[in-house]
Amino acid sequence: MTGTGDARVYDVAVVGGGVVGCAVARLLSHHQLTVALVEAGPDIGAGTSKANTAILHTGFDATPGTLEARLVARGYSMLREYAPVVGISIEETGALLVAWDDEQAASLPNLAAKARLNGYERAEVIDADAAYALEPHLGPGATGGMMVPDEHIIDPWSTPLAFAYEAAANGAEILTNHAVVTCDVGSEVTTVTTARGDRIRARFVVNAAGLHGDELHRLLGLDGFTIRPRRGELIVFDKLARPLLNRTLLPVPTAHTKGVLVAPTVFGNVMLGPTADDIDDKSATGSTRTGIDNLLAKGRRILPALLDEEVTSVYAGLRAATEHSEYQVSHERHLRYVCLGGIRSTGLTASMALAEEAVTRLIDCGLTATHKDRLIGIRMTPLGEVDERPYQRGGRIVCHCERVTVEEVAAARVASVPAVDFDGLRRRTRALAGRCQGFYCQAELCSLTGWSVAP
Repeated sequence: MTGTGDARVYDVAVVGGGVVGCAVARLLSHHQLTVALVEAGPDIGAGTSKANTAILHTGFDATPGTLEARLVARGYSMLREYAPVVGISIEETGALLVAWDDEQAASLPNLAAKARLNGYERAEVIDADAAYALEPHLGPGATGGMMVPDEHIIDPWSTPLAFAYEAAANGAEILTNHAVVTCDVGSEVTTVTTARGDRIRARFVVNAAGLHGDELHRLLGLDGFTIRPRRGELIVFDKLARPLLNRTLLPVPTAHTKGVLVAPTVFGNVMLGPTADDIDDKSATGSTRTGIDNLLAKGRRILPALLDEEVTSVYAGLRAATEHSEYQVSHERHLRYVCLGGIRSTGLTASMALAEEAVTRLIDCGLTATHKDRLIGIRMTPLGEVDERPYQRGGRIVCHCERVTVEEVAAARVASVPAVDFDGLRRRTRALAGRCQGFYCQAELCSLTGWSVAP
């Protein structure tokens, strides 16, 4: 970049601080480039990226030959390798896809064949008796299953944070509270104006704006897709429910959704969901009575004993669904612009591959990307139950449900992308995420942080 203030020009501005935008900023920071990650909210990873099913997908059920299928398969391999290196909690639990009627059972061989077309060779169709041997707590009526042994569960909170921390360590600027309202494309520089009146100037722009990706696309004078949010509600059950299942339990997917699953989480809980309701409000992340009742009915069929366990929390996330079944990835050379639009539930898995795709397309638009000779690595504090946690090495615990120490709270507040509210603190430490939902620790956390109210 050159100059200061409005005269400053970045090489690339990445709009959107979700898991995809953070992955793009991370990869760009590995090159001799000046990079700005522009996020509308007060923190990165605080939208769709924090409210997903936290599955690292093999891509066995993707539509063969599509860009999504290729990027999910590539992203799976990349993130599976990256996560242990930087301290993102990940577990190879495997998955069992369960058929609940004869029609679904008859579709399983085709799903296994589809997996092979996607390059995944280890899917195995099994009968109902074998399914019950693997998962004794399954509800009655299962007619068959398909094993997918390489599915993983992953920490969805630490993944975008790790990408952002690494981007910042290697020189990228993280600009939060910068909601984009206009884009003016000049002959060499695009000027992005934010709601607070700041002007961010960059030679190239990447659209990773998630739910608002279609709006940014239109600010550039383009059309082609419209995002209608798909709300997914989920229920998180107490850690005492964890012995009820050994692996993720998947439904037979439909053209509309992957369906309601039951999955362990790296934090030790069990998760039920999501629903899939197309809505018009891009801010409607509240749970609904209808949605929760629907999930409970599905859960009663899949794993009846789960409903005897305590619920820790409920939440909802919005996926960036469009009228197309495929990712909306494109680039416009004359605008020096790359769009990563319509990235739905597989975005977490595909994030690192989407970053590669973005850089390839930026180069096609004229960006010169020279690798740096030396990169600065980062290390997260793993949040998963199978990892060593800070409390095991000592320190005073402030959140007893999730065993979070005072030192972890302090570290989260001075990180390169610091926690600025209780939601950010929760995603960096697990504080407030336990069975008491802050009833015990909230007062002390308020005292430690100086923040007045926890959600």
